[in-house]
Amino acid sequence: MPYRRLPNTDLARIRALKAAVMKGDASNLRELPISLHTLSEARSYLQKFEVMQDYYAQCLDHQTKASRKHQVHVKTARLYISHFIQVLNMAVIRSEIKEMHKKLYSLSTSDHNVPDLTNEAAIVLWGKNVIEGERKRIAQGGIPVYTPTIAKVKVHYDIFLDGYERQKGLQALTARSLEELAAMRGRADELILDIWNQVEAAYQDISPNEVRLNLCRDYGLIYYYRTGEQPIE
Repeated sequence: MPYRRLPNTDLARIRALKAAVMKGDASNLRELPISLHTLSEARSYLQKFEVMQDYYAQCLDHQTKASRKHQVHVKTARLYISHFIQVLNMAVIRSEIKEMHKKLYSLSTSDHNVPDLTNEAAIVLWGKNVIEGERKRIAQGGIPVYTPTIAKVKVHYDIFLDGYERQKGLQALTARSLEELAAMRGRADELILDIWNQVEAAYQDISPNEVRLNLCRDYGLIYYYRTGEQPIE
């Protein structure tokens, strides 16, 4: 015997509710296998659930599109910050800049390694460090680092930082909309289960079996055949 399984995605939940509502609205009241109260509640909840699912999809789409553009700025900012630190280290090695001045940039004086810039939080930190460090060193009479200049680094850092803050906002919006959508799933599943139980109870005496299953399918019920089972034509 085939078995039924509740939807496990939001779009499948919407399809199940929509099938029941559309079939119920088109049915004769005397032949309706669902109570009018359940049908009315399903219709109302379907509208709310669809709106929330669409809103979440829009939030996710905006975040994804913005992220693709932002990654270009992430790569550029990382490149300029890394290059600036490398040039600074070379100047220290050539004794053009005092080793102790590296502390102004929060850089280690015991090595000439470039800090790990693989994640965006590190780019935020080290971009701020090199911009502030260069400002302090120049204020003390130091010669500016060139190729790249700190002004060039700052331009790309500011572009990156703007996108970084925007992405955090979009991510928070997407997470909040997903949380609200997830909170609605329980009631959607309860309504679907209630509808399916009512439909199956109304058609339980119909035979043959495949005719009964098809009547139930009209109201959105989904049946699965086990391995080796075949539907009766």
